[in-house]
Amino acid sequence: MALQLGDIAPDFEADTTAGPLHFHDWLGSSWGVLFSHPKNYTPVCTTELGYTAKLKPEFDKRNVKAIGLSVDKLADHEGWSHDIEETQGTALNFPLIADPDFKVANLYGMIHPNASDRFTVRSVFVIDPNKKIRLTLTYPASTGRNFDEILRVIDSLQLTDQYKVATPVNWKQGEDVIIVPAVTGEDAKKLFPQGWKEIKPYLRVVAQPKG
Repeated sequence: MALQLGDIAPDFEADTTAGPLHFHDWLGSSWGVLFSHPKNYTPVCTTELGYTAKLKPEFDKRNVKAIGLSVDKLADHEGWSHDIEETQGTALNFPLIADPDFKVANLYGMIHPNASDRFTVRSVFVIDPNKKIRLTLTYPASTGRNFDEILRVIDSLQLTDQYKVATPVNWKQGEDVIIVPAVTGEDAKKLFPQGWKEIKPYLRVVAQPKG
């Protein structure tokens, strides 16, 4: 059965470019972004890994650890890492899992047989500090992922975990949010004393709370 939101992310041990790794221990109290790549030495993957490396300061601000996966061998990862640094201008600064026996790929359902029975699709799993899966995305091999969108979703998750709000369509950090319908009018006055704009009783817009 496919992994679903709220499931505990399966634990595993694997060899990576940063050495042997026990996934849950490595995550610790951080958020995690686990994302798979169809194959080493492919152009789209090369751009994705380079861009993710450039995002490290943004991930660090959000207490997020990134980790990639490819079904190629560890020795192949090392050579590919040099290509990534050369072509993308940033060295890999997060682990890349070697999964030649498909152990992790099968654990996370990253092989979609009708797309390819040999290579992983572009899967993304956002995992919270409780090891729960909070977001899943699946892209085809031909389409590079939007990592700005992944950051946006993490911002939303971290905000809505802390406050009784939801984020509207196309929301970005700093923009207005929505008071969740479960919050009564009386409770809303206590939680949001600055007031809000009521468009409908179920649609109450308020400035983004500040931590």
